[in-house]
Amino acid sequence: MYRLPALPALSCRHVSHSSFAMSANQPPRLRDTPSSPSTSASASINDPVTQRALLWIVASGFFMQTLDTTIVNTALPAMARSLGEPVLNMHPVVVAYTLTMASLTPASGWLADRFGTRRMYFAAILLFSLGSLLCAMASSLPMLLAARVVQGLGGSMLLPVGRLAVLRAVPGAQYIAALASISIAGQLGPVVGPVLGGWLVESLSWHWIFLINLPVGVLGMGAVLYFLPDDSLAGTPRFDLLGCVLLSACMVAFSLALDVPFDSHRTGWSIALFVVAALTVLGYWRHASVHPRPLFRLGLFGEPNFSIGLAGNLVCRIGSSAVPFLLPLLLQVRLGYSPLHAGMVLLPAAIAGTIAKPWIAPLVKRFGYDRFLLVNTAIVGAAIMSFALITPDWPLTAAIVQLAIFGASNSMQFAAMNSVTLKGLDKRDAGSGNSLFSMVQMLAIGLGVTIGGTMVNLFKSEVGTATNASFQITFAIVGAITLASAWVFRKMDPRYFK
Repeated sequence: MYRLPALPALSCRHVSHSSFAMSANQPPRLRDTPSSPSTSASASINDPVTQRALLWIVASGFFMQTLDTTIVNTALPAMARSLGEPVLNMHPVVVAYTLTMASLTPASGWLADRFGTRRMYFAAILLFSLGSLLCAMASSLPMLLAARVVQGLGGSMLLPVGRLAVLRAVPGAQYIAALASISIAGQLGPVVGPVLGGWLVESLSWHWIFLINLPVGVLGMGAVLYFLPDDSLAGTPRFDLLGCVLLSACMVAFSLALDVPFDSHRTGWSIALFVVAALTVLGYWRHASVHPRPLFRLGLFGEPNFSIGLAGNLVCRIGSSAVPFLLPLLLQVRLGYSPLHAGMVLLPAAIAGTIAKPWIAPLVKRFGYDRFLLVNTAIVGAAIMSFALITPDWPLTAAIVQLAIFGASNSMQFAAMNSVTLKGLDKRDAGSGNSLFSMVQMLAIGLGVTIGGTMVNLFKSEVGTATNASFQITFAIVGAITLASAWVFRKMDPRYFK
């Protein structure tokens, strides 16, 4: 049997700071319910080699997804030149992917129950690979955006369905260790992505940042068919499709409303989209109050610290998510760095973030969640604002130190925010709380990129190009947004931090 060292003081919903929190199911119930397929699935793949293969399959999917969220940023200037688009108009390439993932994440758990993890994980890899191929074949920005939506369809299922497959197949005593080993693949994505993206753009072309997914996808689909059992559940309850549509429409409308070029004609559309977002929220509230099994029950928002934690995560991650989009643009557009050079400059942030992960537990234990979040949020916000100092004359050593501080503090921030937000949820709300939390995470990434791109566009020069000042003002704004989340976290009840 596959064994890894146990990780003390961790629960299955806190193993990863991001995507392994995604599931629309309730993990504790899957093990407690007699009709769960976990027993038969585990028995059918009890062989150690087969079990390792399952972990490798899920880890590969996790790596593909996290790699894709970082590798694209470095290639955006090259994409813009190839497609004949202004580089400042390329942020929808990131937003289309993240919003699609956020919208469809809640459905992934139900689909896995209804059709089985084998079928849905195969479909996830197929859609992700097909989307990657379509991205590489795109000859215009609208075609690329449509292809990114297809990629997002697959990406929305890769992580939660893979996590569920491991949950059903790996014995409880080894589940946490298995997820911990898989999460390493997710940590490699941000480290490898910027450098690999820069190298592919320079050595080949931007198309290869998508084409490299194809051989991994083909191998993954073959491995899924060979190793994963059919574990669909009979009598799966009906999915709250209307609730999912309402929340998805809210996220899309709100994000598009912020992406406005600030002229009188488009401002009217922005106001209309804000109204649509508000109406869909109200519509969901009314729908959930009468639906017997809503997507997210309204009582979930009454859980101690959960609503405040969601709001704090959303505000904080807007600034943090803008940085991976803005920095490659600054380095290439204003400082004249090559794609590979820009990717290598970003390495300190990813490496420092990986190194800092073990620090979070002792620091929280010593200072408490409330004090830690207050101080660390201030460090993250200040680090983001400090990027406004980077100009062509700024020392590279100073920039590396700034990136390392941002990477370390941001990594610890994610871990602390995730833990404190989900800490008070009971078993009944664990699955839906995780799923809603994952939606907020992906929404924050899209909003961060949208706000960052909109701000740079707003402060660009009269000839339509980004200036040093446009980036400086943007970094100051998104850093201030992150600092504002410290005020949100102060509203949390410290009695539930224990």
